[in-house]
Amino acid sequence: MSAIIDKLADDLAKDAIEAATALGDEELVVDIGKHLASSSTTAEEAFMTAARVRMALIRARKLLEDRIDAAAAKLDAE
Repeated sequence: MSAIIDKLADDLAKDAIEAATALGDEELVVDIGKHLASSSTTAEEAFMTAARVRMALIRARKLLEDRIDAAAAKLDAE
């Protein structure tokens, strides 16, 4: 059952992050987590974990891309 919950929570986290980004609504993910908590703490915990991991990876990917772009710009300027 845990694998099913994790998969469903991860799918929802992915969709929620995409919607939050598109809508410019930074609180959407937190609001969905609160809504889940009212009916299933297990689902809420899985969702929030998936959302935190996905958001951390998005930030890390951006940092990597920014560093690569900066290094490329520095090489081009030389």
